[in-house]
Amino acid sequence: MAIIVTFHAEGAGQELYDACIERLVGRPFTSLADMPVSGLLAHVAGPVDGGWRVTDVWESPEALEAFGKILAPVLAELGYGHLRPEITPAHNVVTS
Repeated sequence: MAIIVTFHAEGAGQELYDACIERLVGRPFTSLADMPVSGLLAHVAGPVDGGWRVTDVWESPEALEAFGKILAPVLAELGYGHLRPEITPAHNVVTS
């Protein structure tokens, strides 16, 4: 079952996002295949009032768990180890 995963980083901005992507991917993130684990179906990120939001769609909780093992140390290194995502079951996922 696909899941929607949303991180809201209060007080953060593009600098945090770019630093995180650099550590995860090693270059600008331009393809879902760039992620260090498989299972990412969609990714969006951008500024919101008071912070930065990232929303992903993962093919399963297991795929997210595998990614979380890589992401958690990166977020901790950048001072955002306290972030916890909101996880919602996806009812429908449409891709191109």
